[in-house]
Amino acid sequence: MSRAQEDMNCIYRDPNQPVEARVRDLLSRMTLKEKAGQMTQIERRVATPDAIKDLSIGSILSSGGSGPGPFDDNALTALSPDWADMVDGFQKSALESRLGIPLIYGIDAVHGNNSIYGATIFPHNVGLGSTRDADLVQKIGEATALEVRASGIHYTFAPCVAVCRDPRWGRCYESYSEDTEIVRKMTSIVTGLQGQPPHEHPKGYPFVAGRNNVIACAKHFVGDGGTDRGINEGDTISSYEDLERIHVAPYLDCISQGVSTVMASYSSWNGRKLHADRFLLTEILKDKLGFKGFVISDWEGLDRLSEPRGSNYRFCISTAINAGIDMVMVPLKFDFVEDLIFLVESGKIPTARIDDAVERILRVKFVAGLFEFPFTDRSLLDTVGCKLHRDLAREAVRKSLVLLKNGKDSKKPFLPLDRNAKRIFVTGTHADNLGYQCGGWTATWYGGSGRITIGTTILDAIKAAVGNETEIVYEEFPSADTLARQDFSFAIVAVGEEPYAETIGDNTELVIPFNGADIISSVANSIPTLVILVSGRPLVLEPWLLEKMDALIAAWLPGSEGGGITDVIFGDYDFKGRLPVTWFKQVEQLPLHIGINSYDPLFPLGFGLTSTKENSSD
Repeated sequence: MSRAQEDMNCIYRDPNQPVEARVRDLLSRMTLKEKAGQMTQIERRVATPDAIKDLSIGSILSSGGSGPGPFDDNALTALSPDWADMVDGFQKSALESRLGIPLIYGIDAVHGNNSIYGATIFPHNVGLGSTRDADLVQKIGEATALEVRASGIHYTFAPCVAVCRDPRWGRCYESYSEDTEIVRKMTSIVTGLQGQPPHEHPKGYPFVAGRNNVIACAKHFVGDGGTDRGINEGDTISSYEDLERIHVAPYLDCISQGVSTVMASYSSWNGRKLHADRFLLTEILKDKLGFKGFVISDWEGLDRLSEPRGSNYRFCISTAINAGIDMVMVPLKFDFVEDLIFLVESGKIPTARIDDAVERILRVKFVAGLFEFPFTDRSLLDTVGCKLHRDLAREAVRKSLVLLKNGKDSKKPFLPLDRNAKRIFVTGTHADNLGYQCGGWTATWYGGSGRITIGTTILDAIKAAVGNETEIVYEEFPSADTLARQDFSFAIVAVGEEPYAETIGDNTELVIPFNGADIISSVANSIPTLVILVSGRPLVLEPWLLEKMDALIAAWLPGSEGGGITDVIFGDYDFKGRLPVTWFKQVEQLPLHIGINSYDPLFPLGFGLTSTKENSSD
């Protein structure tokens, strides 16, 4: 029988058949080795055509900075067509496997398609939480999906729906808010990424509308934002009732929108690692909440189930798979497939558990249309970094800005600034640094400095916004000679954090880096000063420093479109942002969030001034 004749007899190849019938048919044809392959996600650096084909690999991912070409800085300038060529090449190998099962290609597109040069970079989640604008966030999901699909990629490890209860956490900026209800509202990004399910769509069933949409991933299940002392991969110590009320709740909204995948958290709950917690992964997420998509591990998440990491690997595999992990982000070794086969054949993992995992993976692949449309739709390439998306990002920036101070005298507001002022001094480490403005998860895993992609810095935006007669004087670090001048109308100081991701971002001091407080102080001593703080979280603001500055804006990590900042500071738009997290007075207060009896913040959750009114707090 020819391949064409065989295809005609395969229910799984018939798009007119129900998804569940296709899943059952394909599963019945699979060997244990092929099932194990489908449960495997590898990093593209180790993905060879032979391995993809022979093992029937289920998924490939690019980690931060891992793109077409060598794993170095050269990969950071690869454009979307280069990515599409690479992904399609991997897909071609997958389709040459015995059963021709397409693979899912995944990437961390967490604030736009942030690994690809020239893509639109949106504000990080903490900034979006400031907007309280669910419709805007949904549109960002739609734009991100288009730019991701234009690069050939089908799957983003987003959104992070963690409820961050401590700014010392190195992933604070990936959380929309410390308030569960705000996070729940922002889950509208799932519908943006995957599309709007029809009214009759069954609860918990994965949904992807079409070729302009991507497979989404709600993460990290569960409690990752509530760890003790904000330690990344730490322990969330709480009752089940509090875990459910604070941290599980946003997953209900994601599941109701048909989210296709959920990623397990590195963290623990009361000392039990989530990757090994059958109660939470299976009894709660799958059985109680009715989630029918697949659960994926985090990067080398199984390795972390033993000490030293990666030891007793077969124990780690059996523990995680039996707990409810369906797809394993291995990501750099193929031992997993052989070990998984051994564990099934020796009875340590039931065949029924393997079949359940593979059913869930195949279900998502069929729902996403990968069997019908496995390759890149090149017509989407024009959407990458297009004006429409950059305008959307600019809107998000201006709506995310939180005005914390406006004038030393409340009756004499400092903002908006005069765009026709004679001479403006612009200074600070973050005034002309696109990489710092974008933060972590941009170009690389941890981010970078300088012109790491295409965009508009704060300085670029100021130059574009001021009048023709206005002189801009810029210095990254203010010099004594410049500060001695008496001819500046005002100064704009942009300081903040350097990029970071995950554990390297854990911080117990939270002072403004690069001597930011000294820069602010030296400038504000001489010139009326607006301070723009670029950070992924609240930082220490001593009373003496606050008194010196004339105005203060929390700009979070705004991304590639600095024009959103000048839209507001020069008065074209008013401030709308409200704090998504509590701003502490001193780190000794932490954790400090809503619901604590000793709540005594510098600025409370929901605080935000406007240029026209005293404040717009919740």
